[in-house]
Amino acid sequence: MRQNRFLKNGKTEAFRAAASRFSGFRSPSCQKKMKIKELSLDDRPREKLLLKGAAALSNAELTAILLRSGTGRQNALDLARTLLARAGNLTELANLPLERMTGIPGIGPEKAATVCAAFELGRRFAAETPHRSRLCITHAGKLIPTLLPHFKGLDHEECWISLLTRGNYLISNEMVSSGGLESTPIDTKVIVRKALDKKAAAVILSHNHPSGNPQPGRADIHETEQVRKALHTFSITLLDHLVICDDRYFSFSEDRVFVGNLTPSP
Repeated sequence: MRQNRFLKNGKTEAFRAAASRFSGFRSPSCQKKMKIKELSLDDRPREKLLLKGAAALSNAELTAILLRSGTGRQNALDLARTLLARAGNLTELANLPLERMTGIPGIGPEKAATVCAAFELGRRFAAETPHRSRLCITHAGKLIPTLLPHFKGLDHEECWISLLTRGNYLISNEMVSSGGLESTPIDTKVIVRKALDKKAAAVILSHNHPSGNPQPGRADIHETEQVRKALHTFSITLLDHLVICDDRYFSFSEDRVFVGNLTPSP
């Protein structure tokens, strides 16, 4: 009995020794993910931003700061990489519906709302003009930078109006309608009311083509004329109608397509 107990104990000790030697060789799925606080200071997104500035951070690191925390299997940085990979790029992420974002494991309503709020602030910053008197719209090229943040990356059509003073200074850009993939309703009554409310002397109409082709269709031409007539009744001028895509736009007043850096296409 003593010999058997000794052999049994000996096997147990040998097993424990072997287990301790190979404890570091676990499958990747069994390894515990490193927490953010376990990373070096230079690799922690928030600390890196404080030390080097936001421009030094990658998209994943900036997104990780918004997410704040990860899950049991992923830290905030890994979760941010997963979110960016699922979206494809920042433009797609900016327009990712909340329900799709919350469908990603680890992204709950609070995290999704934070990401959406950050992109909306970015849009508003890009479109903001510090002083109305500093932005005089002498041609469509001056207006386009204030409109692109609203249209970029959209998979549906939207209609906006730019309200101007008698001296063509920009008062505001305002959305009129949001539609589907191929059209959006243009309500002349809404446009006239908004222009009268802001005491605008002139209006520039804008809408986007998600297809990437800025050439206007027959419906665009017809609706432009309808809006022009409605505004003229109240002595308000329709200066232009812009059909906008991500990197180009068509101007009704110029009757041409502008590409890239606001340069007329050949």
